[in-house]
Amino acid sequence: MKKKLISPKSQTDFARLDKMKDEDIDLSDAPEITPEMFAKAIVRRGLKPRTKKQVTLRMDSDVLNWFKKQGRGYQTKINLLLRAYMEEHVKRPPSRG
Repeated sequence: MKKKLISPKSQTDFARLDKMKDEDIDLSDAPEITPEMFAKAIVRRGLKPRTKKQVTLRMDSDVLNWFKKQGRGYQTKINLLLRAYMEEHVKRPPSRG
């Protein structure tokens, strides 16, 4: 049985937060969002969720190990790369200029 990573009950003191002014909030440990960060952002609002299927895939061990070294979410990264490749190779109708 897997251990739940989060509690269903929030331990945030929302009443105290509501009373705070913007200048009272310590942002020293939060990086400022740069234009480069926005350029890499993915907007997902309004999209229909895609269904995923579990598959068995054979790949070279060095390729898999490289992705695993990238950390958590390596399977999602592999999926995104495969999707980008797929979308680049989908036949598109000729553009009308």
